[in-house]
Amino acid sequence: MKTLIVASNNKHKIVEIKELLKEFDLNVLSLSEAGIDLDVEETGTTFSENAYIKAAAIHEIRKDALILSDDSGLMVDYLDGAPGVYSARFAGEHGNNAKNNEKLLELLQGVPREQRGAQFVCAMVLIAGNEVIRVEGKARGIIEETYEERGGFGYDPLFFVNEFNNTYAEITQEEKNSISHRGRAMNLIKEELRKLL
Repeated sequence: MKTLIVASNNKHKIVEIKELLKEFDLNVLSLSEAGIDLDVEETGTTFSENAYIKAAAIHEIRKDALILSDDSGLMVDYLDGAPGVYSARFAGEHGNNAKNNEKLLELLQGVPREQRGAQFVCAMVLIAGNEVIRVEGKARGIIEETYEERGGFGYDPLFFVNEFNNTYAEITQEEKNSISHRGRAMNLIKEELRKLL
């Protein structure tokens, strides 16, 4: 069985990716599960650059495994695409979801619903030997006007999707995977994996 290492320790992301790859005969591991303790600095200006930087760094350590990396974030139309690649550290502290959501709501205070359009973008890079595969998935939504702890992670409690008439945080994992930016990027990765495996 081949090993696929996801260049992340984000528990939510790992659960989503493992679920999306369950049809394959793959041993899917997070960085910690693979025994890799490396914090890769994301210096790229695009999601795709950051995903490649992470994948390439992990590939240097484990050339025997498939490496999958993603970089994703929220791009708000009214904010000219912000927070973009800074989504996880939008409020200054990496991974502080509550503060990031708070800052986003402050910046959009008083902005009418029809101007609160946004998209989640997920760039993925799969390195298999010498082959580098890059894909991107996008999902459109609207930023809610109030934050309520509804579950989910990141900006999920604020991202309202018409398909399910709810926020990402209020729909099931299966429903989210069917329409999400990561789900769409993973479908493209799965097409490539079918050719490789």
